[in-house]
Amino acid sequence: MNQTGFYEQLCTILSKEQILCKEPMSKHTTFRVGGPADYYVMPRTEQAAEVLSLCHKEQVLCHIVGNGSNLLVGDGGIRGVVLALSKQAAQVQIQGNCLIAKAGALLSQAASAAYKAGLGGMEFAAGIPGSVGGAVVMNAGAYGGELKDVLAQAVVLTKEGSQQTLKNSELELSYRHSCIPEREFVVLEAEFHLQPKQQEEIWTLMEELKKRRIEKQPLEYPSAGSTFKRPEGNFAGKLIMEAGLAGVSVGGAQVSEKHCGFIVNQGHATAADIRGLIQLVQKKVFEHSGIELETEVKYMGEFL
Repeated sequence: MNQTGFYEQLCTILSKEQILCKEPMSKHTTFRVGGPADYYVMPRTEQAAEVLSLCHKEQVLCHIVGNGSNLLVGDGGIRGVVLALSKQAAQVQIQGNCLIAKAGALLSQAASAAYKAGLGGMEFAAGIPGSVGGAVVMNAGAYGGELKDVLAQAVVLTKEGSQQTLKNSELELSYRHSCIPEREFVVLEAEFHLQPKQQEEIWTLMEELKKRRIEKQPLEYPSAGSTFKRPEGNFAGKLIMEAGLAGVSVGGAQVSEKHCGFIVNQGHATAADIRGLIQLVQKKVFEHSGIELETEVKYMGEFL
């Protein structure tokens, strides 16, 4: 890749303020770790197709990220382009019983808009620290609710830059899964079908879930939320605790003593520390219970 030439081509699509070179990904992940991305770009929705087309034409890898809340980026950083839809792609609007959110909007923003409109169904999402786009990609959920329960359809871009609208049934939504990563789509917008509900009821449920999060989750430390997927018929945190791993550390990474399903950055962790601890937990849990824990956290970039 001719970096100078590629940068100049990016500048024909985006302003220089929308392109960050050698940008530390530690600034853009909730783990607060990760080496530099060659290019971190923040296009508006209508610019995203042009960026994808350019990357496809120039054979430059393009990695799509949301709010960085379910992501572990290697200390060696990311080669190519990291595309994060800008804050200008964060609008949320209400049309009757439908909530339409751009991919860059936060789930908490969407849940707040639903509450203000007196629409129920998004309460579970109020405390999930991710973007709407990222949440659609992984069918995010919490406390018994999942996006697939309220998502009607999503507008996506193909890797060639064409736009498609996929209905819920076409997205292959299951536990922490959609077809979007496999087909290399980029989510631009999501439409949710909700139900009228008393604002007081919505607020009460949101506050109850918020209280449960504060009581049970280590929100005082950087993390990516639940590190592991829930094994069928069991709970990852329970298995980790029973394997005697509460409080176990690798470098600056620690299995939270407050909730063993969380691996946290105690302030000086590297991506290698976190990945090493994840692998240690998987090994020890398998030795103790015979159950293989699968990560909910996604790896991206070069691990040293």
